Amino acid sequence: MGIIQADIFLTLDGVYQAPGGPEEDRADGFALGGWQGAYFDDESGETIGAGIARLDALLLGRRTYDIFAGYWPAHGDDDPIAATFNAVPKFVVSRTPTDPSWEGTMALTDVATEVRALKDRFEEVHVIGSGNLVTTLLREGLVDRLHLILYPLVLGSGKRLFGDGTVPAAFTPVQAPRAFPKGAVSLLYERAGDPVTGVDVSQRPQ
Repeated sequence: MGIIQADIFLTLDGVYQAPGGPEEDRADGFALGGWQGAYFDDESGETIGAGIARLDALLLGRRTYDIFAGYWPAHGDDDPIAATFNAVPKFVVSRTPTDPSWEGTMALTDVATEVRALKDRFEEVHVIGSGNLVTTLLREGLVDRLHLILYPLVLGSGKRLFGDGTVPAAFTPVQAPRAFPKGAVSLLYERAGDPVTGVDVSQRPQ
């Protein structure tokens, strides 16, 4: 059985909205888009690219899908990320039926059933961005691996990953955190059941 991995670019205060450009997502009047670029370096780019090269299916929420579908099909195979995204099967989760414009896309409406079935068909299904979808997948117990690239800034506004509707969950590190030259940090976790709570730290074993 395969895995579902969520890949999220995140600020220190949990914002994932519009990392790639100022016009990427202005929902709710967000005017701070394009915050990732100042921290981009070759090492972080290689890590992001290596993760994308491993995926064999792409799962997106509707808003992120529309952003990607408006950008990546116009880039040819000379761009390895575009080549991967354009070639692999793509799935967009939407509350209402949609006619996807990006070749190789299928629309899904039932997360619990249809997304779960993807794990029987593919080795690595990656969800990129798509914070609302990630929240739903966490609630359904469908996120097997969580890859956060954490950037050293706070924005104070914008869509946050772990907001209302997040269910309690524990994760365990898959590898040691990796810091990049301009300050971003890569964190890779696997799902580890429910969190342990109710422990008084003053009574912890010595």
